[in-house]
Amino acid sequence: MSGTENVQRRRGVLAASVAAGVLLAGGGGVYLATTASGDGTGAATRAADAAGPPPPLRLDGEGGTAPSGDTPGGPGIAPGEPDPGGGPNGTVYTAKGPLPQGPSSAAVHRPEGLVTSAEVTRLARALGVSGSPSLVGEVWTIRPEKDGSGPRLDVARKAPGAWTYSWYDGGPAGDACLKGKACPPPGESKPAPGGTPPSEAAAKAAAAPVLKALGQDDAKVTATQVMNGSVRVVNADPVVGGLPTYGWSTGLHIARDGRPVGGSGMLKEPVKGATYPVVGAAKALAGLNEDSKGTGPIGIGGCATDPPAVDGNGKADGTAEKPASGPVEPIAPCQTIVDTVAPTRVPVTAAVFGLAARDVAGERLLVPSWLFTADPADTAPYTVPRTAVAPEFLAPPKPAPTPTPSPGDGTAAARVVESVKVEGDGRELAVTFWGGVCSTYTVEAEERPDRVVVRIVEKSDPERVCVMVAKDFTRTVTLKSPLGDRPVVDAASGEAVPRR
Repeated sequence: MSGTENVQRRRGVLAASVAAGVLLAGGGGVYLATTASGDGTGAATRAADAAGPPPPLRLDGEGGTAPSGDTPGGPGIAPGEPDPGGGPNGTVYTAKGPLPQGPSSAAVHRPEGLVTSAEVTRLARALGVSGSPSLVGEVWTIRPEKDGSGPRLDVARKAPGAWTYSWYDGGPAGDACLKGKACPPPGESKPAPGGTPPSEAAAKAAAAPVLKALGQDDAKVTATQVMNGSVRVVNADPVVGGLPTYGWSTGLHIARDGRPVGGSGMLKEPVKGATYPVVGAAKALAGLNEDSKGTGPIGIGGCATDPPAVDGNGKADGTAEKPASGPVEPIAPCQTIVDTVAPTRVPVTAAVFGLAARDVAGERLLVPSWLFTADPADTAPYTVPRTAVAPEFLAPPKPAPTPTPSPGDGTAAARVVESVKVEGDGRELAVTFWGGVCSTYTVEAEERPDRVVVRIVEKSDPERVCVMVAKDFTRTVTLKSPLGDRPVVDAASGEAVPRR
């Protein structure tokens, strides 16, 4: 998703603020809660229900205290978007007025169940795709026949039912398409020659039947971005459990004739899970600032040179020197350039309580979060999500995995798996990763009842002189039994591997 697309989508979050109980204060651009109470800290102390406290959440990538969830496992920083952490010098987010208290508790929402053929058919008809879906491995698909031209819809069988839709005007497609300019990436159509894009109103009207089929007809919709000169992009942020969402959007590409030619999103709406105590916006913003202090200087830091060594008489060459008379001037402490630069100060003009997509123990969930609208003077407004779950209900982060030494020389770090594709009868895993051109690689798989752990084994010759060039590799490993719904976990990172 482009930076422009993200900025426009983020502006749409503001309109959803009424659903979260906030109103615009006259003239100031400040959002106030209609149900605010207490001192604004919002700390909740009771369990979500009488059955006992909910299990701790372990947010992948960190322990729930990163500024925005934009670490591994979070929604991510869009291209062109400012780093919520502020880079080396840090960022201070300042609320332009009182912040809302919000609810005392809220539930996570998680994908559950399997996508049915009927659900895929309903989406296909809304997109104008004919034919019946067939199950290929773990993916429902409706593909073009013969020369590959026409629409193609792929929907993951397992919830949340991630789907992609594309329209090819002839030529090879999918796995039969060789890499190159003539082969558009998944979810993209060939650029339409010439013409003007449909109006925003026409594009939204064309997207409405698809959003209705997805159960997202109440989503906040924007349609300001144009691609390839003639295709307008419609973005929709669905409402889940009565709350606006971040990182769970649907995107549709509408051609100038009103026909959907590309798109992606989630087919099954997440269901309500465990309820957690949550903090108010003021406390969440304080935590955001605590974690946005900056990364410090990048590269070599400290003073340029150290003072020369001196003996007891104070001269570097060891000869005696009479101490100078008069008061001794104090020596100023050494400061790096980074030390002298003030952090970036960004106004916060809105705070909306909602749900943000986060990876929790390898599973993508919607987690209760505060969605802060940062409005810097020199760039467009952007959204910074901050986990709202009370800190005592967040599990500490997992320790960083220890890299597996290479069998070749015992020094190379373990390779991290980029993606995996299930082939054949479900027992073949095509594993993709980056590696060096002078090493050889194999893949090992450890099968467990609840997961399959894959490991890249690298062999290299330490005596061989080799250029430092990386390329992507794909190696296949055969399982003893079909993968099924078991997740594939990377042994090097400990994270779930995305399927393709």
